[in-house]
Amino acid sequence: MTELDVDPRSRERAVPGPVLFARYAYPPNSHGFCGPLDHVEFWEHGVAAVDDLDLRALSQQFAGAWPYLELIASATGLNDPLDRRVVEAYWVGSPRLDRVDAHAVGHSMEERFQSLTRAQFPALSESVTAGGVPHHSFAVFCIYPWTGLLSERRKADHALTVLDRCRIRWGKVTAVQGDQVVVESRRLLWDGHVLSLGEPAPETAVRSLDGVSMMDPLAPGDWVSLHWEWVCDRLTERQVGFLRSYTLRHLKIVNEGNLHSGPAGLLDR
Repeated sequence: MTELDVDPRSRERAVPGPVLFARYAYPPNSHGFCGPLDHVEFWEHGVAAVDDLDLRALSQQFAGAWPYLELIASATGLNDPLDRRVVEAYWVGSPRLDRVDAHAVGHSMEERFQSLTRAQFPALSESVTAGGVPHHSFAVFCIYPWTGLLSERRKADHALTVLDRCRIRWGKVTAVQGDQVVVESRRLLWDGHVLSLGEPAPETAVRSLDGVSMMDPLAPGDWVSLHWEWVCDRLTERQVGFLRSYTLRHLKIVNEGNLHSGPAGLLDR
């Protein structure tokens, strides 16, 4: 195992990359934000936990995430964008992200967002030169506020909730209650000037539907990742460190650069 890979202990519970992708991608898909139209079919494939052609085809319909997976795979010598190591780097984070060439990220952004953002595109490009890498928090903080993915019809308080729910969060399980768990996590805050993370506070998250889940049972003390109202995976402390580090990196880029006007324009309404 190289330094680019995740905590060796995670091998004991490793699942195929497409299945791991489904765990993280299902929550926004269930809300209709991205991915295939039939979120029930996507859920059923994730629960089956089998790396098959159908699940792979459904995963490629996530137009936001797929180009980032391709970038990470290409830059780190992996042929499969749904290799578990690629999927984990995108959603959680790993040193693989810092192997992706900034020019490749910039070129991908130009192809996807220049015509959409027009005169605002230079601000997005700045996020790459400032150290942005193809982590999900990069997409949420540095891209989404500029591309219309946070609809203008949303009020400022709801826009902040969408940003918070859409990012991958980390937290510690304090209680298991049937299909739900109580998790101590840090909410995203906006003080009118900067985005930051608050102190750990309890929230209730979904881990299964009628006892059916994509992941193994949880217990108090487990570190987990969360996306929207769902628990996605159990994390090692090393993975928590990666997720925290890349999240804070991209928050800093937004707060200190020209990108600040993107979320500010949404959150100050």
